[in-house]
Amino acid sequence: MKRIVIFGASGGTGKYFTKYFIEHCRDNDCEIIAAGRRETNFFDALGVRYVRLDITDRNDFNRLPDEIYAAVDLAGMMPARMEGYDPYKYIDVNITGTLNILEYCRKSKADRILFAQSFGDIKDHGEDSPLLKVDMPRRFSFKSDHTVYVMTKNFAVDLIENYHQVYGIKNFIFRLPTIYLYSPNDSYYVDGVKRKVGYRIIIDRAIAGESIEVWGDASRVKDMVYVKDFCQMLYKAVFVNRDTGYYNVGTGKGTSLLDQIQGIADVFNPEGKKSELIMRPDKPNAPQYIMDISSAREELGYEPEYDYISMLKDMKREMQRQKATGNV
Repeated sequence: MKRIVIFGASGGTGKYFTKYFIEHCRDNDCEIIAAGRRETNFFDALGVRYVRLDITDRNDFNRLPDEIYAAVDLAGMMPARMEGYDPYKYIDVNITGTLNILEYCRKSKADRILFAQSFGDIKDHGEDSPLLKVDMPRRFSFKSDHTVYVMTKNFAVDLIENYHQVYGIKNFIFRLPTIYLYSPNDSYYVDGVKRKVGYRIIIDRAIAGESIEVWGDASRVKDMVYVKDFCQMLYKAVFVNRDTGYYNVGTGKGTSLLDQIQGIADVFNPEGKKSELIMRPDKPNAPQYIMDISSAREELGYEPEYDYISMLKDMKREMQRQKATGNV
């Protein structure tokens, strides 16, 4: 029996991955245990055991099984989920929490751990050239509200490597840019202040048939990766016959800002209404990046299933389904 514990399962990405795993792992040799901080009955319908725990509390891990095959660590404190600014939370969750998960893996004889890293450690390379490679040296600002977050994620990756080399726990690191998905939660924090997610604002304006502004250089490209492709990558790494892996999460392709917004208008505009796109080159530029996914292709057999438009269409279906059923 391969028992897999998903930490951070009650978050948006965690829910999608748990559901993806259940839908794709059809043999009875797998058991999923979802673990998270939030109170939720989401997992009942999936027939998945849910354990409510705080990864910063070592005692909470006593609620989990004594032996597991793999841990998938999607838990973490990030700027988008922090009201105000409290760097201690990054240390507590991203470092102490990761150490607690690693100790649990060691004691429970886990074969492997999968970890969600931020692409903030190399994102600044995108201003020189959009293509971000797995083996680029770390390059990030030491004077932003994201600095301590990125540093804690970097240390967590190094800590996981230590446990790989000392205890033989196989490790698979996934460097994440923005992962696109539909969720009822359409807000996040910028510099500690709550705001609505930018692409959700654009979707809402498209649904209403309203005009949409295109800010900055409309030709700048971004890798628009869908949550279900990220789930595919994770799923493959759970079973791959390797000792270690470091992967950029993405599609390997860039979509220009103009094509991003035009695509949203085309997919979400109601029949008979067409959003006018208003060019605003005077406004700030969006980040630019394309994730090099060659190692994921070669080592995991990963191939993105969603291009940008098919991603938007599936997000629309998810939005309609979730609003109708009340479930992710």
